[in-house]
Amino acid sequence: MDTVVGSVERGGYAVRRILTILDLFRVDTSNPDLMQAQMRALHNHVPLLYLILAINSTAVAVTHLGVAPNWITVYPLVGLLSVCALRLGLWLRRRQRPLDAQATPAKLRATIALAGLLAASFMAWGVALLRYGDAYAQAHVLFYVGNTMIACAFCLAHLRAASLLVMAIVVVPFCLYVGYLDNHVMRAIALNLLVVSGALAFVLLTYHRDFTRLIGQQVELERLSRDNLRLANIDTLTGLPNRRSFFTSLEAATQAAEARGDGFVVGLVDLDGFKPVNDAHGHGAGDAVLQETAGRLQAVLGDSGVVARLGGDEFGLILSSAHGATALAKTGETLCGALAAPFRLPNGGSAQIAASIGFASCPEAGYKSAILVERADYALYYAKANSRGSAVLFTEEHERLLRTQSVIEQALRHADHAREMSLVYQPIVDVRSGRTIAFEALARWKSPELGQISPAVFVPIAERSGLITRITAVLFGQALAAARAWPDSIALSFNLSMADIASPQAAANIVATVKASGLAPGRVVLEATETALIQDVDQAQKVLRTLRANGIAIALDDFGTGYSSLSYVHRLPLDKLKIDRSFISEITTDPASRDIVTSILALARNLKLCCVVEGIETAEQARLLESLGCVQMQGYHFHRPMGFSDTLDYLDAEVARAPHRVQAVA
Repeated sequence: MDTVVGSVERGGYAVRRILTILDLFRVDTSNPDLMQAQMRALHNHVPLLYLILAINSTAVAVTHLGVAPNWITVYPLVGLLSVCALRLGLWLRRRQRPLDAQATPAKLRATIALAGLLAASFMAWGVALLRYGDAYAQAHVLFYVGNTMIACAFCLAHLRAASLLVMAIVVVPFCLYVGYLDNHVMRAIALNLLVVSGALAFVLLTYHRDFTRLIGQQVELERLSRDNLRLANIDTLTGLPNRRSFFTSLEAATQAAEARGDGFVVGLVDLDGFKPVNDAHGHGAGDAVLQETAGRLQAVLGDSGVVARLGGDEFGLILSSAHGATALAKTGETLCGALAAPFRLPNGGSAQIAASIGFASCPEAGYKSAILVERADYALYYAKANSRGSAVLFTEEHERLLRTQSVIEQALRHADHAREMSLVYQPIVDVRSGRTIAFEALARWKSPELGQISPAVFVPIAERSGLITRITAVLFGQALAAARAWPDSIALSFNLSMADIASPQAAANIVATVKASGLAPGRVVLEATETALIQDVDQAQKVLRTLRANGIAIALDDFGTGYSSLSYVHRLPLDKLKIDRSFISEITTDPASRDIVTSILALARNLKLCCVVEGIETAEQARLLESLGCVQMQGYHFHRPMGFSDTLDYLDAEVARAPHRVQAVA
């Protein structure tokens, strides 16, 4: 039994060895990348192989002319070289064509078969010539066979099967034939050729192994390069092209449009009310909203445009063809409508946001990508400032406004802020006592070149250009100096921008300025808008806590105009809410406005916050608001903003009529 088992094992081992040897002469069809690399290498080396064959064979034939019969010397050579010339032409023609991955295995097998056939043919021809001529002619044949075999084996080195097959067909039969000749020198040469061929086979096997490994490494490197390129150009969260890819596509679109003389449209999309979703529901919910936004934008545009995520909640659009104003307005309406639909959140809830869009058309807004983005950004800014949740196309009117703003920005950069900037003060009145409890400082700018510029114009420009912190520092110093001249019961209310609350260092500077002024911190109320605070609620918390810890009060300005006041107002260290004037203008005629104000007042009471109502212009509004429970009011009905010296006269007059309660009525 042991003998049988041993025989079976030996037989199995022998079969495996035979199969291993046979594998050396097969094409590895399991590795398409390797086959493609082999075809590319053969396209370069096979023509050289045929050239070597032609030169060496012709040289041998010339040596044997007149020595051996022509039917052995010339006719076989002509036939073989004709085949070689035909194949050489085919290989040279293929070099100009792209590789066909499906046809590659068949071509490689054909190459192996033809290599074996030609090797056998040329070897047989060489053996036939070996019987003729003197010792020199025979030595030439031996040199021809060995030299040509080695050269052809190296030319076919990338295709292991063909290279080994050529060596096996040439070396083994030729050496056996020479070994039977009665010539010890030729036998020695045959033995030497056999040994060299063995070493050459080892080198070729090692080379093929290294070549295969190299191709694998190249494929992996190319894959990593593609992945890196994809990661460099794709937003990993949404799968959309990222900012870099967007600007590359935009540059290509501008160049193509300029060359063709046609146009396209650039769009910038900004989500309104997205940050509160992050703050209230977490970043997972925010990510889900961004992913769904990407899907909705792509669904609307389809193949007619490019959608990219530029960063945060901002997306870029490239509409591939020019659109008329009407068609573009319809597209913008469709996009805004798609994004206004509720978003389902991972936690099972939903979020309602909106989107503002700015469009700029090429060539109307220019052919430069940077200018197109600038124009689209301005249109977006205009949409957010004037008609949130809608799309705005950059027009000639916007161009005029942009140029005006550019002039204002340049004037603002070169302005002497200390001399040109000033403040006016509007009283905030306690209607129960009829006394002024604070003045709100309002910025004014009179440029020597441009004249009086409204704060509604220059403040946003200062914020966008980064000049606001310098202006705030100058005006805050003026306001603190003015407040020192007022009675201790009168507070100073001063507005801060996003930049003023951007960092703990900014808060430290404010505290240091208040202390240096000599004014009691308890008399300072700093106002910040929802828009400013919502940019980074966590940072705002830190800054506001620092300010309050130093005795400075905090008021939330324009309350109710943001998208999610209730979602974060309880998280901020606030002392006051200032109800925006937009709810007051129609409060006597619009029940919805009254309901909103009533709700805000109730919220303020629940949070133990003081509430100030802005924009009171009529006695009727004042009476109604007082009946709703409003105590602190501000507006033209009480007094218009006034200069510093006028505040002193105003306070003196208020003291003079102190025996008589000043009612908040006309």
